[in-house]
Amino acid sequence: MQRRGDIDVSIILPVYNAEKWLEECLQSVLQQTKHFHGNIELSAFNDSSTDSSFAILEKWRPKLQDGGMHVVLSSRVAKQPAGVGFAKNRAIEQSHGKYLCFQDADDVMEEERIKLQYEAVQKYPNCIIGCCFTRKPADSTQRYTKWCNSMSQTQLLTQVYTSNGPTVIMPSWFCSRDVFDRVGGFNEGGKGVPEDLMFFFEHLLHGGGVHRVDKNLLMYRYHQDAMTHSVHSDTIWDIRVTKIQERVISKWSSFTIWNAGKQGRRFYRALSQENKNKVKAFCDVDVKKIEKGYYTYEESMETPKPRIPIVHFTEAAKPFIICVKLDLTGGNFESNLLSLNLIEGVDYYHFN
Repeated sequence: MQRRGDIDVSIILPVYNAEKWLEECLQSVLQQTKHFHGNIELSAFNDSSTDSSFAILEKWRPKLQDGGMHVVLSSRVAKQPAGVGFAKNRAIEQSHGKYLCFQDADDVMEEERIKLQYEAVQKYPNCIIGCCFTRKPADSTQRYTKWCNSMSQTQLLTQVYTSNGPTVIMPSWFCSRDVFDRVGGFNEGGKGVPEDLMFFFEHLLHGGGVHRVDKNLLMYRYHQDAMTHSVHSDTIWDIRVTKIQERVISKWSSFTIWNAGKQGRRFYRALSQENKNKVKAFCDVDVKKIEKGYYTYEESMETPKPRIPIVHFTEAAKPFIICVKLDLTGGNFESNLLSLNLIEGVDYYHFN
């Protein structure tokens, strides 16, 4: 019988109807022993799969054990799955590792993943460790993949409020059990709940950090059955607005919203009244918007309606909340931003 502390790394694998990909995933799990020579455990929780997923797990148990791994498998039988957060929490509860390596059943680890992330977490013990990744199909989510893989280590903390979610993708997470326990587990609200984003923000709230191993250590599969697609964009929007107000805007006496268009106005309308009052201007490059001179907040109950000036970005006062999408203007926006010699995380934050 295994005890906590006997295992160095537990691979946390939630499973639901993954028979199409599970064999390839488990083969990549087994390959970890080529480069990492500590004790590895697979802890898999099958959440009411209606396909052959659990049979595949059982078939692979002796193969993994022969490869030197400890294996813990359990399964829940119900009419409906309880959700990814529930399955991950159960897999963690039954695991024994000092460190947790999160893996999705439709993704594939590169052989050095555990070795390199284990080395990184020794240097950054308070961090969630992520990694770069490749996509399959290769041409899916190209802008998102570029964003994830090209951010600087500093931007992993400053760009957490964008619409892309956590700055290191959940299937690449690796952390100590202590870091996980400090947050207290994933939300178990089920389908439609962004449990990874909620955990990520709680981790930051508790003083946790983020670090990325700058090597492709995961093949991250894109397909229409992925649970990511069950989360409504409005749910993520609401969380982002709440967190940027709590963690950033609350510390400012005034600020400018960069984008007088649809997204900038939507952001303004989502703010608390206290933070609406801090908005000194919108800024833009659109001549028509600037010539109009102001944005009128028609939904306001105040009389007269609030009017917020619209100015050219070169005439705007920092700090900024930027509501412009990156990598969509042929480099024009990025050049404009760079021309102001601002410091990201001090003078501006992205909310795009």
